[in-house]
Amino acid sequence: MPVFAILWIASSGDADTWRHLAENVIPRALGRTLALMAYTGLATTLIGVTCAWLVSSCDFPLRRFFSAVLVLPLALPAYLAAYAFGEFFDFTGPVQTLVRTVFGFKTMRDYWFPDIRSLGGAVLVMTAVLYPYVYLACRSVFRMQGRAAADVARTLGAGPMKVFFRVQLPMARPALMIGLTLVMMETLNDIGAVQYLGVNTLTFAIYDTWLNRGSLVGAVQLACVILVFIAVLMVLERRARRRQRFASQKTTAAVHDAVRLKLKGWAKWAAVAACALPVLVGFVVPVLVLGSYAVKRLPAFTSPKLIEALTTSICVAAITAVVAVTLSFALSQSARSNSSRLVKTLVRLASFGYGIPGTVLAIGVLVPLAAFDNLFARFTKDYFGFSLGLILSGTGFAIVYACTVRFITMAEGNIDAGLQKLSPHLDMASRMLGHNARQTLWRVILPNLRPALLTAGLLVFIETLKELSATILLRPFNFNTLATLVYEDASRSQVANASVPAIIIIIAGLVPAILVSRSLERGT
Repeated sequence: MPVFAILWIASSGDADTWRHLAENVIPRALGRTLALMAYTGLATTLIGVTCAWLVSSCDFPLRRFFSAVLVLPLALPAYLAAYAFGEFFDFTGPVQTLVRTVFGFKTMRDYWFPDIRSLGGAVLVMTAVLYPYVYLACRSVFRMQGRAAADVARTLGAGPMKVFFRVQLPMARPALMIGLTLVMMETLNDIGAVQYLGVNTLTFAIYDTWLNRGSLVGAVQLACVILVFIAVLMVLERRARRRQRFASQKTTAAVHDAVRLKLKGWAKWAAVAACALPVLVGFVVPVLVLGSYAVKRLPAFTSPKLIEALTTSICVAAITAVVAVTLSFALSQSARSNSSRLVKTLVRLASFGYGIPGTVLAIGVLVPLAAFDNLFARFTKDYFGFSLGLILSGTGFAIVYACTVRFITMAEGNIDAGLQKLSPHLDMASRMLGHNARQTLWRVILPNLRPALLTAGLLVFIETLKELSATILLRPFNFNTLATLVYEDASRSQVANASVPAIIIIIAGLVPAILVSRSLERGT
């Protein structure tokens, strides 16, 4: 429905609006969006693949430690990292203060320092928090490859670097493309970081055109441009993985304790530095900056405004998690019990929402909900003499709806993986013992699926808690979540005040990051 709503509104606009966008808005925003995506994709690929290969194929000090902590930047939304880096590299921040102290500079005119509020700064922020997507995908594949292919290449005379570039990296290309596509989608989805850093991307252009310039049709037409982007990304990802499937024997893939390439001398310390730097930049620095502000504002943790925003966030996230998990289970169980192509196609379409940026999704959700509210209000006023107001678009329902559409893919993936581990013979045995379909569902399937259901619900809960792009556009008046509270303070250049809700978001985001780390360490 959101996609059809966007296409319908865009087609109803006049040619003048589209001409204005094509001449004045799209060229500049499109250029910056492409540059941001290209540089971020290149940087995350370099960091993610390098770190994944080092912890999987090499032996050096603290290897197991880095294998776990390299995923920690997943706990930080990009907008929180942007606020932290803005303070860290600001004129009054620790970096420039140290430069002035060491070299004796007095004012900004005495020296040159890179501006964090630029395209380069946005690339730094996006890379710092998004490289774990590439790292996780490649890390898993490098582990599954085992040592057989690499050992065969070594016996044929290939050195370590040649083995990596000619054997291991080509075999990891499907996973690399999946991780890189996620990076591109998250880069395209962000609005808080790019606005704070002054980078006018297509996503921010939608926000600016709709709210600041009052042109809904123009915003929708820009949203169509982003939908084209998403479709192109998905096609490229699938084409890149075409005929790129590799399999290993189970015994080979299970040998995770095989002999790794032992690094010596400067090489081992270079590996330590290569793994430590992403964690330092992507997690330690933002947490220290925001944490130092939060420690000085301990009474703010009990302020009524924060408690209200926290309560609202928990309620919205909890409802979204329940709805998303329920719908995801229905989708996965339908595909499991009915293997027809139609059902699989519908399930795939239902999980398409993750690829749509939150800003675009907000428009596609708000317009049909507002139309229904207006129609229903007119009906009740004509027949009953009173109007109920905006019962869907004017409440938290719109946020729950948008977040459910966006994160149902995450829940469906976890639940589907859990269902695949359940033998269909369980259902057959239960039915043979006299249970009907409903009893089999409640007494057999759901109890065995409880870990997957809880994991799916937890991930959706945390992602909804961090979501900003859709929430900032769909929230009613006087409706604040933790993310919007951080956004409001940071947009007024009050990052110190935003540190308290930011730390709560980071702590919540650590939960899935720690779960991923523990799952990676099993069998390492």
